[in-house]
Amino acid sequence: MNVFIADEQARPVDTERLAALATYVLDDQQVPSEMELNLRCVEPDVISALNAEHMGEQHPTDVLAFPIDMPHELSDGEIGILGDVVLCPDVATSQAADHGKTATEELDLLLVHGVLHLLGHDHAEPDEKALMFGLTDRLLEGFAAQERPGGNA
Repeated sequence: MNVFIADEQARPVDTERLAALATYVLDDQQVPSEMELNLRCVEPDVISALNAEHMGEQHPTDVLAFPIDMPHELSDGEIGILGDVVLCPDVATSQAADHGKTATEELDLLLVHGVLHLLGHDHAEPDEKALMFGLTDRLLEGFAAQERPGGNA
């Protein structure tokens, strides 16, 4: 699994941790190892421009996901690009306290959320939302358990 991170913003983020979390999610979801994932951490003005261009919203947002290849559409051994997850650590940090989370926890949640969107999950309908958010919670708990001393999730 290849996870590429471009940190294009000023706020310190643990890119190694983000890559490890993304890899954990992709492994858990049985994404073929030939798939690539791109993560970008950007400033609010950059994500605001992307949000305006792709979503028609004129404000910064916390995460955007741009799917490219779906794993089930590739032949065995074929290299594919799952897509891009664009995170805005400034927005994540500013909303973390409102969600009862640390900045790191909020960024983790947004990363998992973005990757799940790349894998075809959505939350437009109540049943989709329950599935996606339940999966997000399970993945975050599993990753946290593996990080704890003696963890083996």
